[in-house]
Order: sequence, then structure tokens, then C-alpha cells
Amino acid sequence: MIPHDTADAVSDIETVSVFAPAKINLALHVTGRRDNDYHTLETIAVFASAGDRVTAALAMRDRYEITGPNNRGLPAKDDNLELRARDLLRAEFGPTDCPPVAIRLEKHLPVAAGVGGGSADAAATLLALCRLWKLPLDKRSPELIRMALSLGADIPMCLASTTLLASGIGEGLTRIEDWPDLPLVLVNTGEKVPTAAVFADLEHRDNPPLGALPASPNLDAVVDYLQTTRNDLQPPAMALAPSIADALAELDHQRPLFMRMTGSGATCFGIFASQRDAEKAAAAIRIRQPDWYVQAAITLRGRSVTQ
Repeated sequence: MIPHDTADAVSDIETVSVFAPAKINLALHVTGRRDNDYHTLETIAVFASAGDRVTAALAMRDRYEITGPNNRGLPAKDDNLELRARDLLRAEFGPTDCPPVAIRLEKHLPVAAGVGGGSADAAATLLALCRLWKLPLDKRSPELIRMALSLGADIPMCLASTTLLASGIGEGLTRIEDWPDLPLVLVNTGEKVPTAAVFADLEHRDNPPLGALPASPNLDAVVDYLQTTRNDLQPPAMALAPSIADALAELDHQRPLFMRMTGSGATCFGIFASQRDAEKAAAAIRIRQPDWYVQAAITLRGRSVTQ
């Protein structure tokens, strides 16, 4: 079942809830490095039916809480992206238009796992507060995209939450139309991988870009195309976190059509022929590895849950 954005369903106009889908990098090519030390890349990003949820409600004073099964180890103050998103909007529009708010993050995605969880949560916070405060912005507004980029390179693509080709440091976004639904299994052993260390250990930073996308992108064509691509961050991530190989081995036992690590790790994904196959594979891995994060999902394609 694909989760929907409850902002369309809530009866209390003082509360807005927005789903924050996991971002999966099907391919990630590191193509260069700028003078400011930001790496340039080309990536195909899809968004999955697995994710977190951000709820915002008008309140007498600002409040913030984190709930959910993966709420440990997240900062509740200061460096938290949700609070930075709130403060950024308030600085732009002023306290009159942006009164006190209670924000709740329901955390399901693993932390520091390469699925864009923090960026997705920040994007969901921006969207929830824009609706709650009735600000003249939506996810396509250049002003909101600019603010999102100032919070992090991945946040504009999480704001869009649809199948994308991203370039530059992540700010160049092109929507990919007509890609099929991709049944997925996401696997994370719980080992955290520091993104900065992965980039620091890259052997080459001027790798070839992605090739042309398939003209008729059915499931077989997408899988064939992905076989020609890479995740340039996978080798250094595997050197830093050997359990990534264990996650890939568990996926391989289930005979996916394709598998790879996403982002800077350590989450891995497998693409399966059907949602039923994905559910069966996830159940089998969960029996063997009950302490891991294992989740069957499906890509959201053009149906952004934040619309």
C-alpha cells in the first residue's frame, strides 16, 4: 500500500501531516569536484513507499519531538534539520505569519543509512509548515527550492519526491517520465557510514557520467540499463563498513533482478519482478536477520506523496 499525504485528509486545519519517502539512488556517478570541495555527480533517484512522517500543529510555543522505532541518536535541538527548516521559513516570512508550532517526527528509516532520511524529513517539514502557515510556496516554487538547497544538497530532490535525474551537487533536477513501478527490498544492517569519510576515500573523482536513459523504460529495460551504471561510493563505503557485503549477500540469496548499495551507504536495495516477490524476499531475510532493517517497498514513480 502506498502511503498518502494526510494533509489532504485531516479535518483539523491546525494540523498538517506529510509523508517523507526514502530516497534510493539507483545509480550514482561522481563526476568531479568543485573548488568549494563539493563533489559533482549524476544520479538517478527514486522515492519509495517506505519512509518517515512529519506532523506540524499550531501551538502556544514551539515544540519538537521524535517518535518511531528509529528515533535514537537523532539531535533534538540545534543541528536538527527540521528545526532549521522551521527557522529558515520564519526568518523569511516573519513571526506573525509563522507562529509557534509543534513538530513531531515519526522516524522509521534507519539513521545515516544513505536513503536521504534527514533530507526527506527536512523537505517534509518545509511542505508541512508552508501548508500550516498558509505561505505562498509549494514544492515547485523557486523560492522554496532555493531555501531547501541552503539546508542541504539532497533536499531539493526530496522536495520533489519523484523519479529524477540529478546533476551538479544535486541542484540540477530533471523529472524522468514513464518509468515503471520498481518493487524493492531495502536492507540495512544497522552499521552507520559517515558520508564525509566515504567521499574522502574515493579513488577517482572524475568518473564518466551516466549514459543515455532507455527510450522505452519497462522493468527489463531499466534493469538492463542499471547494469551499465555504477555507484561510485560503493567501494569506499564497503571498505569502511564490511557489513554492506553481508546485506548484499542476503539480497543475493533471494535472486533479485538487480541489487546495489544506495547513496553513501549502508542501505542496499534489490529490485524484484513483482511486489509479491519483494514481500517474500523481505520476509525471508527478516527471519534470517531479525535485528536488521528490512523493508519491502515500491517506487512512487510520478505519484509524489507530497502533492
